[in-house]
Amino acid sequence: MSSFPKSLAAVLFDLDGTLIDTAEEFVVVVQELRAEHGLGAMDANLIRANVSNGARALVRLSLGLAEDSPELDAKWQRLLDLYSQVIGTSATLYPGVEELLLAFERHGIAWGISTNKPRAYTEPLLAKMQIHPTPGSVVCPDDVTDRKPHPESLYRNCRELDCAPSACVYIGDHQRDIEAGRRAGMYTIAAAYGYIEAHDDPVDWGANTTVSDSRDLYTVLLAHL
Repeated sequence: MSSFPKSLAAVLFDLDGTLIDTAEEFVVVVQELRAEHGLGAMDANLIRANVSNGARALVRLSLGLAEDSPELDAKWQRLLDLYSQVIGTSATLYPGVEELLLAFERHGIAWGISTNKPRAYTEPLLAKMQIHPTPGSVVCPDDVTDRKPHPESLYRNCRELDCAPSACVYIGDHQRDIEAGRRAGMYTIAAAYGYIEAHDDPVDWGANTTVSDSRDLYTVLLAHL
């Protein structure tokens, strides 16, 4: 298992559930999709817990569709259309993240994003959020051949930030994030404050550290400087 970088060059974040809390927007669109099909409201906490599994998983959850359902693609596109209408309207940075990014700027630490969220939705979200300082690298599945848990996206972040994987930390709220970070040779932090399913336990993911409150990232990352 990788140790904390002796000279921290960059910190990489997963997007939804790690850097930005977008769950309320997905709650809105899932409930709207269900309403279009004559279904009642679903438990919002169940929706939040599944956001990191992606839009297709949310469609299957909300409409009870199987993975091989012939309806899945059309319903998935409908969910994305609904999401496009609300993207960035209620999303927020997790508590403490803004202060953390400003500290990175003071200490000369680069930061970036590695997400499985397509660029067509990542860019509008980031534009709405107007995060400062801005990320030096944003890698989406459109940019790579193999998405997480494959480490290709993290290697691309490193190239764009001109740093070695061993000098990076990767933070994510899903086991695929931690697997990608470990395979890339990075120090990994499990964001247990993110979108975690009831049957899942971030402690079991094999991360170097698990953080249950986003405000604790400041201490974990900057205590070494």
